[in-house]
Amino acid sequence: MSERPHLFRPVTFRSVTARNRIVVSPMCQYSAEDGLGNDWHIQNLGAKAAGGAGIVFVEATHVSAVGRITPGCLGLWNEEHKAFLTRIASLVSRLGAVPAIQIAHAGRKASVTPPWEGNAPIPPEKGGWTPLAPSALPYGPGHTVPESLTPSGIAEIVGQFARTARLAREAGFKIAEIHAAHGYLLHSFLSPLSNRRSDAYGGDLAGRSRALMEVIDAVRAEWPAELPLFVRLSCTDWIPGGFTPEEALALAKRLAARGDVDLIDCSSGGISPEQKIPSLHPGYQVPFADMIRREAKIATGAVGLIRDPFHAEEILGNGRADLVLLARAILADPAWPLRAAAALGVPLELPVQYQRALLR
Repeated sequence: MSERPHLFRPVTFRSVTARNRIVVSPMCQYSAEDGLGNDWHIQNLGAKAAGGAGIVFVEATHVSAVGRITPGCLGLWNEEHKAFLTRIASLVSRLGAVPAIQIAHAGRKASVTPPWEGNAPIPPEKGGWTPLAPSALPYGPGHTVPESLTPSGIAEIVGQFARTARLAREAGFKIAEIHAAHGYLLHSFLSPLSNRRSDAYGGDLAGRSRALMEVIDAVRAEWPAELPLFVRLSCTDWIPGGFTPEEALALAKRLAARGDVDLIDCSSGGISPEQKIPSLHPGYQVPFADMIRREAKIATGAVGLIRDPFHAEEILGNGRADLVLLARAILADPAWPLRAAAALGVPLELPVQYQRALLR
């Protein structure tokens, strides 16, 4: 009998084992109210877990109201939020997947409309709020100029990340990911394009990564040692003078040396609307995951237009990443893992309620 495909081999991080290496990437739904989710989130994530993924991430879940991207973004900063997300974690677990949560702060990209309304800035005088950032530099033309954070303001946000991690632990999530990508707050500290500070939180890479390191310390103080912690990075800004793959590798080596981060989720871009990606093709970000895995000696996740099961298998089989994260493909088809299993010759592991779908 041939060996089981890499895509469908279990994977363990600390005390947590996923049934396969397919991850539902965090995907904002912009459908919450005052940070609180609803039936939409339950059906959306339940379908992904029932579809056979190994790990199911809740969308970017924000640490405060002003940390949301849009007024419809999910949050976790109070007991009501926790009660709702407890239902999500329980449902995902019941369906055989590992419940995971991405903890986020939008930074200077906050206070905009959802994508189907154009991601247009919502100024404070029209019901929005003033974004927070390392420097008073707006994300793009027409965006509200953010408030430059003081050291005490940074410390307050670090505490908010810790509070959200505690609430996530109490809600039953088994993996937490710190969002330090896509131009949001922690990425905006890392990038010299958005961080012009001259204090301890700016300057060289050590200074620009200080906020992230403090967040990791604070989250780990609330997140049990037996549970894994991931970090999502944008491994390049795709703009000259921005955050580079070389800096991403240096940062990954630091995170590996710390020993409290288990995986780097390797994405890219998002710091500015001026970015220019040379070629958008399936797997265009996989080289970042490959480089960091080989050179920093830390587990990585590959993400970026991965749609074909054989492509996903190649990434894992050639040791270019430890997990594959799917977004658009699995948003369009929650049963993608089941179809991938059929394509790769793995017996389908449908919920018993769906097994008659196998009858011919």
